[in-house]
Amino acid sequence: MTTQPDHGRELIPRPERTPEAVRVALARVAPHRLADMERHKEQAVAAAITDGKIGHLQHWLSHWHAQVEVERRPDLSARYRAALTAVNRTDGKDDPAFRSGMNDLAAVEAEAQRAVSA
Repeated sequence: MTTQPDHGRELIPRPERTPEAVRVALARVAPHRLADMERHKEQAVAAAITDGKIGHLQHWLSHWHAQVEVERRPDLSARYRAALTAVNRTDGKDDPAFRSGMNDLAAVEAEAQRAVSA
């Protein structure tokens, strides 16, 4: 596991980019999400078998590596939850606050992806 201290306190070090390391890290920072990770993995495996392409599995691992990044960093986690709350408080997609919240969610996801891709 590695760590990047430039964004403040981290709950755990960043895991290596392997399925087992990401699963163990998720179990430590967000155990309630393990079932979602497993369901997503099963979908990725089924799609990879159907299409004959490993890209589905690579996407799955990248997605969950980024999700662990959000969960292990209180700065990202707080921003993510605030944006999600803002989206859920809107009256729907036509509400201007909806687009703003979705942009904030996308920014957090992009920052997490950049962090684990560096």
